[in-house]
Amino acid sequence: MKKVIMKKFWFTFVLGLVVMLMGCATVIPMGGLYTGVKLPFGATGNNGVSSRTGVAECRSVLGLVAVGDCSIEAAKKNGGITKVNHIDMDVMNILGIYGSYKVIVSGE
Repeated sequence: MKKVIMKKFWFTFVLGLVVMLMGCATVIPMGGLYTGVKLPFGATGNNGVSSRTGVAECRSVLGLVAVGDCSIEAAKKNGGITKVNHIDMDVMNILGIYGSYKVIVSGE
């Protein structure tokens, strides 16, 4: 009887782990073990050379606590930008334990 209970426990545990690591379809490509992507976030009609870059960052721990200001306004302020050319997003997440999310604004 104990062997049957243990087999059921391990089957349920492994199945749950697989489901958790599979992820869901999201706008941001997410890996179950590791995510490291840079994505275009937005663009404007302002053409020209981007002479300045501003970065704003948020961090997440265990998916339970998230801190920081990763707004476009914060990135503009950090780079001294008044005219935005384009915006990128840099995402890094390890096992859902630690995540870093950056908004990168380029402009003048």
